Amino acid sequence: MLVPGPLRESDAPDGLKDETAGHRQARFGRLRKRAEFLRVAAGGKVANGLFSLQAARRPQGGGEPVAPTEIRFGFTVTKKIGGAVERNRIRRRLKEAVRLAPELATKPGHDYVIVARRAALVAPLSALIEELGRATRRIDDEPALTGRRRGSARGKGQALKA
Repeated sequence: MLVPGPLRESDAPDGLKDETAGHRQARFGRLRKRAEFLRVAAGGKVANGLFSLQAARRPQGGGEPVAPTEIRFGFTVTKKIGGAVERNRIRRRLKEAVRLAPELATKPGHDYVIVARRAALVAPLSALIEELGRATRRIDDEPALTGRRRGSARGKGQALKA
């Protein structure tokens, strides 16, 4: 059985050639454990029509065998979005957008989680890349990521005292 070799630019579909030309290909680590995803979910969040981006600073000496300057990404596509084929297709498209994004405003020592929305399935790859760049720039201003407090000092569920 013949296994096709890697896809060359000349073999790529016409729509993909123009969108990915000239982009640098970055290499990022991956989040794999549930505890890592939960830690990032407690951090800052920025949402748009294609996905929401969550980010958190990685704790120092957390016991994880990760370089302190490494940037890691995790991808979440819920069952609510669609069947396994659609979810996997969205996940692959988001991974490719992260790989091809020319300028992500990511910070060393931080972890990022992309929670997909259904619109990511049909959006052009160039739109995914553009929104990802915009989201990483916006998340820098999130209080939970930078350590600043947001909102009132009251905890959730506490009523105002009269």
